[in-house]
Parts: sequence; structure tokens; C-alpha cells
Amino acid sequence: MTAQVAVVMPCRNAGETVDEAVESVLAGSFRDLEFIAVDDGSDDDTPERLAAWERKDRRLRLIRQAKQGIIAALNAGLASSQAPLVARMDADDISLPERLSKQVACMEADPDLAVLGSLVRAFPEADVRAGFRIYIDWLNSLVSHAEITTQIFVESPLAHPSVVMRRGWVEKVGGYQERGWPEDYDLWLRLHEAGAAFAKVPELLLMWREHADRATRTDSRYAVENFLRAKAHYLVRGPLAERDGVIIWGAGQMGKRLSKHLLREGAELAAFVDVDPKKIGRSRRGRPIVAVENLEEWWGRYERPVVLAAVGSRGARALIRQQLVERGLVEGRDWWAVA
Repeated sequence: MTAQVAVVMPCRNAGETVDEAVESVLAGSFRDLEFIAVDDGSDDDTPERLAAWERKDRRLRLIRQAKQGIIAALNAGLASSQAPLVARMDADDISLPERLSKQVACMEADPDLAVLGSLVRAFPEADVRAGFRIYIDWLNSLVSHAEITTQIFVESPLAHPSVVMRRGWVEKVGGYQERGWPEDYDLWLRLHEAGAAFAKVPELLLMWREHADRATRTDSRYAVENFLRAKAHYLVRGPLAERDGVIIWGAGQMGKRLSKHLLREGAELAAFVDVDPKKIGRSRRGRPIVAVENLEEWWGRYERPVVLAAVGSRGARALIRQQLVERGLVEGRDWWAVA
């Protein structure tokens, strides 16, 4: 009989944490699950630890493969499972006892939901860097579909190991794909492009481990430049499609780097807006840098203009949002934050 949920957990050299991760899922209140653990060529005792769990609890199944990377491991886990709902888990995190019960109940209550995450907390406390705290505070502030999708071009708006997804939606967009940028962010952007509905259970359901060897710190796909490549690619396919004038708010390094990728993707870049008098009157990428006071004029030059807020300094997004709202521009329709 097919389980209701397939928990897919790729892992490599996770011997120090994998037992705690597996136990947190199998000891949880939700029982109707299959747990697919994909060992991606570990050279520590991870496979042996998972094999012991396989003998102990028949809900867990171990797949062993030569080292191919997380995308191959994720797709192997998907292919070998059958449940209509897919839950992600990482081998160094901890699912809280009610996680899957609460997420499955929400998915059953709303058949239109494609992806459901949760609030998360980073641990151990002493290892959590300031930048990661800021990111998690932002992540946990996005709960509804509108909040998640409006902010989706800022950063990845869901913690990958916190989600439960409908298998049909994941298969519809082609599963996990290698694009040279983060595989989870790429999946969210493709699902968004396809019209999928997102949400989060507004409760803490996952403990997200911080450590120096996390992929976001060691894998080049998670570099800022590759996030910008991903944003530019999907912006041009989505919000910027058929826009005849793209105005970037921010002529600093973030705006400069983003504009490079937008132009490569074929965006109709019109101008930059900035508050720095040293930049105003100059040009970037052959486009003028104008003052905030000139935004209305430039907006009026085009039939279908759009503004991208690309200032990375802390607090800038809120200030830009206030300015754009005062000008009657609607976030998610007339403008998007991208930094």
C-alpha cells in the first residue's frame, strides 16, 4: 500500500548527525510515510548507520549511489518513491514531532497548494552567524502565497528541508535540474512560473543546522553571482516579459551586477535610479543614472514599464518600498525587490 508521504533525504558524509535527523522523522507523530535515504558516495559510516535504521524500521529504504551530487540524489529519491506528497529532509537537521502531521493536514485542507514550508530556527545557537539570522528572520516573515511570491526574487523564500510538495507539481516542472545555480531556488522559480501555490505553516517545525560545511558556504552554485543569474533568467521569462522599459533602482554594485545578467537575457533596460548625487548624471551599461525625483518622468516614457529594486544594503528595501508605494506603484505588479 502506497504511503501518504515520501520523505526524501540525500546525504553524504553525515555520520555525525544522520541518526538524530532520521530519528526525528521516524519518531514523529505522522506514521504513514516512506523514508528514502539516498547516500551519495559517502566515505564515512553514513551508509552503515542508514542500513541499521533500514533493518530497524521498514519505513526507511536506503539507496546507495556513487558520488553524483545533490541533484542526482534528490531525483533518485523522487524516482524511487511513490507517495503523492514529497517531504524534504536533510541529514543534519531536526524535524519537530508534529511537523509532518501539521503539514499534511494543511495540504489536505487546501488541494490547490503545491508547496508548503514552515518556520525554521537555526542551531546550534553559538554557530549561527549574523547574516544567517537576518536571512531566517526574513524567511520566517513570509507565510502566505502573496508574501512568498512577491519576495521570491529577493532570495530563496523557503527553507528547502522544511517543505512538503505535491509530487504532481514537481514532476510537471521537470524535477530538480542542474542550471549552475541553487537547485532549490531554481525549483521554486520554475514552480512559480508554472502558477503553483505556496504557503507555510506559521509555526516552527524544523531546526536548521548551521555549520561551516553547509553547501551554501562551500558550493559555488550558491555564490551571489549565480543567484543573480537565476533571478535574471526567471525575471525575463516572467515579470519582465513584454515590458518595454526596465528601470533599476540602485546603480551600485548590486544593480550593476544584476543589469549585466538582465542584458544577457534580453531585458529592455531603460535607466537606473539612485539617491547618490555622485552617481546621478552618469551612466551604467550605457543607460542614464537619474534621480528619484525623475522616476515618474522615466516611467511615463514607456507603455509597460517596471521597476526592480536592487539595493543590497540593510534597510534599503523598506525605504524603497515606501517611496514606490507613495508613487502609487504596486509591488508584484509594477515593481519587484531583487536584493
